[in-house]
Amino acid sequence: MHKTISNTTPIISLLKIGKLNLLKELYGKIIIPTAVYQEIERGKEKQYYHDLKLIDWIEIQEISNPDSRDYFLDLDDGEAEVLILSKELKADLVIMDEIMGRRYAKQLEFNLTGTIGILLKSKEKGLITSLKDLLIELNKKGTWLSPKLISEAIKLAEEE
Repeated sequence: MHKTISNTTPIISLLKIGKLNLLKELYGKIIIPTAVYQEIERGKEKQYYHDLKLIDWIEIQEISNPDSRDYFLDLDDGEAEVLILSKELKADLVIMDEIMGRRYAKQLEFNLTGTIGILLKSKEKGLITSLKDLLIELNKKGTWLSPKLISEAIKLAEEE
């Protein structure tokens, strides 16, 4: 079975637009480290909040060695634990949006995607009809996306 490990931002982004189920459709089961769960729990008052412990296809897992967080001083706990857990479990895919975390993931040679990659793959598989509409909705709901990235994604989705 493939091991897919996600960071906080892609989960929150998909929750904001009501598309968390895309993770299940594309990858089956998702693993998140405890720090990611805790980051999401800090947003309980948000309209889009959902307790991930209630979702049977999301597994919350502790990292084996908490001291290994010290190697990632420039990352928040969620990003650091995603990378550590990905290494420990030999992840097939890491889902992360943050630039610094993505740099580390590339150095560690992980297969990598982010929120836009998930939406592009979902469009390709016919799980969503319009990438552009979802990107606009994400932007309206407070998720900043670079205009260049949006433009490139819309071109890739052939929605121009």
